[in-house]
Amino acid sequence: MSAPTAVVTGATAGIGAAIAGDLAGRGYHVVVTGRDGEAAERLAAGLPDATGAVLDVTDEGAATAVAEAVVAEHGRLDAWVSNAGISHMAGFLDISAADLDRTLDVNVKGVFRCGQAAARAMLACGSEGSIVNLASIAGKSGRLPYLADYVASKFAVVGLTQAMAFELAPHKIRVNSVCPGFVVTPMHERELGWEANLRGTTVDAVRQGWIDDTPLGRLERPEDVAEAVAFLLGPASAYITGESLAVNGGTVMD
Repeated sequence: MSAPTAVVTGATAGIGAAIAGDLAGRGYHVVVTGRDGEAAERLAAGLPDATGAVLDVTDEGAATAVAEAVVAEHGRLDAWVSNAGISHMAGFLDISAADLDRTLDVNVKGVFRCGQAAARAMLACGSEGSIVNLASIAGKSGRLPYLADYVASKFAVVGLTQAMAFELAPHKIRVNSVCPGFVVTPMHERELGWEANLRGTTVDAVRQGWIDDTPLGRLERPEDVAEAVAFLLGPASAYITGESLAVNGGTVMD
């Protein structure tokens, strides 16, 4: 029997790269995707069974092309992780229409486009697949400064996950999301600088504030997220769908 296949978007760094590595270690053939095709291929080359592919989630047909290519080559599509996302920081009154459109295009429409592409491919090959969307603590609580458009996008991902799960359940396709907290990634490092500038304080002070807001007392590792994603994709979660799993050290509890 051939290895199960998984596509991970935004997988060239940070959380996405950790997810790709974790799934490859669990025996998946992983399709590492990102806007930078060369970076995707470099990461894939270091994994036991992986390929790289270009995927810009704002491109209407790109996700469909990737999903169809996976099915054409492997005869199956078992798992899809919509991880690609962006953020920036500004006060609510300073967020422009262009900022809002860009955030929603990547973080919400990108998940929507990828979800449709993945589900159609799974249906076409008869796969009882699993889709995981990356949301955030910002999809659980709006009490995060300077991230109003990001918060809106991640609440949308949580709702979209539920809608997808409900409609795809008759086809035995499960859909869940993961809501990470303060994860140490390149995006995290940028946000530290942005928030320090907006607050008129230091990066170290902001970082300590994030740690203080986390009951488990440390910042999150990308591997913490990757393990949760693997759980939701795997057989141990076979009766779970429509859930948004908080993996944030207790920063936001529901």
